[in-house]
Amino acid sequence: MAKLWGGRFALDSSSLLEEFNASIMFDKELWNEDIQGSKAHAKMLAHIGVLTGEEYKAIVDGLERIASMIQADEFVFRMADEDIHMAIESKLTELVGEVGKKLHTARSRNDQVAVDFRMYVLKHNKLITKLLLETMETILHIAKAHTKTILPGMTHLQHAQPINFGFHLVAWVCNFKRDVQRLESDFARNNFCPLGSGALAGTPYGNDREMLALELGFSAPTLNAMDSVSERDFALDMLYTLSMIMMHISRIAEELVLWSSSEFRFISLSDAYSTGSSIMPQKKNPDVPELLRGKSGRVYGNLIGLLSVMKGLPLAYNKDTQEDKEGVFDSLKSVHISLKILKECLKTMSVHQDNMLRMAKIGHLSATDLADFLVQKCNVAFRDAHHITGMVVAYAERKGVDISDLSEEEILSIDKRILSGVKEVLCLEKSMNARDTLGGTSSRRTMEQIDELSAFVNEHQSLLK
Repeated sequence: MAKLWGGRFALDSSSLLEEFNASIMFDKELWNEDIQGSKAHAKMLAHIGVLTGEEYKAIVDGLERIASMIQADEFVFRMADEDIHMAIESKLTELVGEVGKKLHTARSRNDQVAVDFRMYVLKHNKLITKLLLETMETILHIAKAHTKTILPGMTHLQHAQPINFGFHLVAWVCNFKRDVQRLESDFARNNFCPLGSGALAGTPYGNDREMLALELGFSAPTLNAMDSVSERDFALDMLYTLSMIMMHISRIAEELVLWSSSEFRFISLSDAYSTGSSIMPQKKNPDVPELLRGKSGRVYGNLIGLLSVMKGLPLAYNKDTQEDKEGVFDSLKSVHISLKILKECLKTMSVHQDNMLRMAKIGHLSATDLADFLVQKCNVAFRDAHHITGMVVAYAERKGVDISDLSEEEILSIDKRILSGVKEVLCLEKSMNARDTLGGTSSRRTMEQIDELSAFVNEHQSLLK
């Protein structure tokens, strides 16, 4: 089959080159964007007088027939067509005749793929944003029910201070809030239309690039034709943001794995989102969070892959950038399913409040409150207070109890500088609620954070409508 670009070639392409060169088997994902871009380009060509009204109508009718064929799974994608752009143009000419050959006037595959891919990335930017907001909403709903549920807050994976479970969940949501903000920033930075740039230097046809940008929903045309066809920052921005999202998901997944273990038993995952062992019939494995944790690696790899492709490319377009799409498609698919299943996994899990409280009584979580009491009420220097608290902890360790279980008389006997009333500050609930500054773990402050994040979610969901 003669290539649309093959006029100066004496020999046909080898079958091996066709297989190596073709991208049609993966860039067919861009068919809808390619048809949208082609419609806008045809309208612009009619506007500047390259196409007559009848020619424009024939081309648009043909493109819509192709769209219907693809949607009905009646379109045959052929390796010989190389890419989605050539496949659609070849079919268009077959359907509408010679006028179909006019569509490519005043454009190149360089600006064509740049606009298709950019539109695809921006569309999925909105889809991922929507899923993030839904996941945030789910977590906040759980957090609201647990602002008084005490569990050990940890540093170095060691028991540190008492917090409430809702407070811990709010920390997860704060991560996702930043991801939403990154996506919004990416969208605003990249919402510019490269179509009309031609191969690298513009065109002599007087393309109305403002019209193209408006037709396709961009905020404006890109500034420089050479940059427009050769940069893939928009794809790298997306891959970086997806990597950040997966990093946050992976950290949540790690905690779900830990918390569902027999050693913690803070939560139980639903049977619907767990699996068993092929040899050990008693096992209930947290495969969903483990897979979520593992998928972060492939998303990171896609980011590094495209960075490596782009790092040494001279301007303008190079065929290397054909390697820009598969990693983006794969990462978007991974993040899409990951957010959906994380949301369902969280909605269906059981929270074991009694075990959380029991574990909060291990590790002397209110020790810092004793030190603060010595400083604030007993006029003891913090370094001395730290030392005295250590003595109380050592005493409790020898007895095999938590310091919150010691009697006031026992504590007073350890150092004469300790004043009465000390027992009260060692209560885990009081310790948690004592951290009542902005951003703290008290039930009141946790609810403030939930309300603020809920307002953020509602506002940004309304912006997507």
